[in-house]
This record gives sequence, structure tokens and C-alpha cells, in this order.
Amino acid sequence: MTQEIHGTVADGFEAVREEFTASVARERPDYEGQLSAYVHGRQVVDLWAGEGVGPDSLYGVFSSTKGAAHLVVALLVQEGTLEPDRKVTYYWPEFGAEGKGQLTLRELLSHRAGVVGLDAGFTAQELADDRAMAERLADQKPFWRPGTAFGYHALVIGALSGEIVRRATGRTLQEIYEERIRAPYGLDFHLGLPASLEPRYRSAQPMTPTAEQQALLDAAPTAPHTLTAIAFNQQVPEPGDLVDYANSRAVRAKGPASAGGVASARGLAGMYAAAISERSDRPPLLKPDTIAEVGQIHSVGYDLVARAHKSYGLGFQATADMWHPFLGAGAFGHSGAGGSQAFADPRSGLAYGYTRRRMAFPGGAAPENERLVRAVHQAALTV
Repeated sequence: MTQEIHGTVADGFEAVREEFTASVARERPDYEGQLSAYVHGRQVVDLWAGEGVGPDSLYGVFSSTKGAAHLVVALLVQEGTLEPDRKVTYYWPEFGAEGKGQLTLRELLSHRAGVVGLDAGFTAQELADDRAMAERLADQKPFWRPGTAFGYHALVIGALSGEIVRRATGRTLQEIYEERIRAPYGLDFHLGLPASLEPRYRSAQPMTPTAEQQALLDAAPTAPHTLTAIAFNQQVPEPGDLVDYANSRAVRAKGPASAGGVASARGLAGMYAAAISERSDRPPLLKPDTIAEVGQIHSVGYDLVARAHKSYGLGFQATADMWHPFLGAGAFGHSGAGGSQAFADPRSGLAYGYTRRRMAFPGGAAPENERLVRAVHQAALTV
């Protein structure tokens, strides 16, 4: 059965619709997903597919949440409220326990802190609560000497940066995001989903790997006390999985800043458009110097948690090096484990957002993003 493609594209972006149609055709019959893009603040792509799906359907976007969290941090850096080269202990004295006292905010934001999780792990209730996680992480001995290496702080980076935001401002990161970013632009990207919007949430669905893909997953080195397992809280007696995490009402309600966000593709792309472009008669949220700093590569090479080549800017993924090398230097954003992808490419003025319901193999940005991003980027360069 061929999926019907809904939505519109601007003149010059017809090839994007064709690629989205082809991508959907390669998926399972129950595929659900959305694609949105802006160029210089103007929406040029707005597409969706799947039974019961609309442009305002909401999905768990996992680590794409980190982009919203660190846009808040970028604003506070831009205004001088936070200074990247100050020690974390300037804002949060308790964090200095167990040899972490020399770590700077810049190093923490670029995944160099070494506190990717806890020896004993978190409870499910703690994973939904950034302040509870931060309190326990302050006492954790780092898993490598802070600042000497980097590794993906998958479930905790938002709690760490969020605690610094709270100490510096007296407000939670989620409150600042709501007041200064989400509400003014009417973004369907929530760090804390109101109960009234729950009917629009489409529950995450588990990955359905082929036999060959499952063999690859089974061959990956795993054990409950590896650095990777600790970073994903798999060392606890009854570890949950990411699908359960996204489908937890407690997680959606509190919006933990590492991976608890809920969004549509419009919301993802719209946030990055607001970051770099004039929208609704509002100037870009970020000034050119700030855009350059957050997109500058801070950590690149072998990621101790992901066990692969990764690149991070200041709280964001370095999208061109990590995912799409044809993008402009300084592109910044974040992907999510369910397959979502979102970023800004300041040099072309492109802001991109993609969501899907079913977890994609092998995790992170879904493979179809490679073709979709390329098609959108090529069209953006010609308009």
C-alpha cells in the first residue's frame, strides 16, 4: 500500500517532495513521519505521511531535545549571564567533589566532564527529574580525568547544564526556554508537555530490525558496567529502554533537558530558524559571534561512550562533520535516538527538522535524513 504524502513545498523545492515520497516508500507500511525546513526564516518544506498523522502531531525527539536546552545556554552566554571559561564551581560549588573542581563550563558543554552517569545508576523517577540527577551527579567521581577526553553524556548533559542555568538565574532551563523561545514563536517543541496537548502525542514505537541488522546489534560489545552502559543507565537491576522513556508521562510532563522533549518537525525546524534568521519581525535569537561560537568544533575524534568518531560544538553536535559533510562549516544542531534530526546551517540560512514515530536502525539520525538533507540543502542553494 502506497502512503499518501501530505503538505506543501515552495517553488524550487519539488525535488524534496520527491525524495520524501521515495523515502516513505522504502519504509514499513505503518511509517509515520514529518519533514519541515526554513530558508532565511521562510518555511519552504512542510510534509508529513502516515495514517492519522498531521502537521501538528507530536513525537518524542529524544536527544534532539539537547538543541533546545543549549539554545537557552547560548542566549545566556550571549548576554553575559554565563561565561564559558569560568569553572563550573563558580556557579555550582558542590560540583567540585571528586576531582571535578577545575572543569570549565566550556568543557562540560562539549562532553568532557567525565560524569556520563552514576556507578549505581538512576531510578526511572530520577531520569525524569533534572534536579534530582544533578544532585547525585555532583558527588560522582568522573570516569576519566575531566577535560582530557570526551564522551557522550547522553542522559545527563541537560541536567548538568540545567543546574548551572538554575544556579546562575534562579530559573529552570525549561522555564527560560518556554518564556523566551517556545511561547514567543509558538513552537511545537516542548520541554514539558502540557496535559492538554497529550492527545496530539504519538507514542514511540520500537525498532524493527531485519535479521541482518539484528545480528549487527547482537555483535556490538555490551555489558552492564561498560562506559556505554553507564551512560545509558543500563547497569541498574531493571533497566528500561528508550521507547519506555519517551512514552513515560512523567518524562513528557517534566521535559528533562537531555532527551525528554516532544516536538513536531515544524517545531524543530522553526526553533533553528528563529536561532539564525529573522522571523515574525523578530531578529535572530543568536548574534553572528554567538552562532560562530556554538558551531565551532570543541570536541572531535574518538568518543569514549559512542566508541566512534563524533564531533561536538558548544552544547550542540557539529552537524557537518558528524552527519552531513556537504553542509556549511559551523552548522549546529542535534539528532535524536528515535531518528529525528534538527539543525541550522547559518551559511545557507537553512533550518531543518525531521521526526518519525518508529525507532530507526541503528539509532541517532535516521538513515533517510542523508538523502532528505541533501535534497533540501541543494534546493536552498538555488533559491
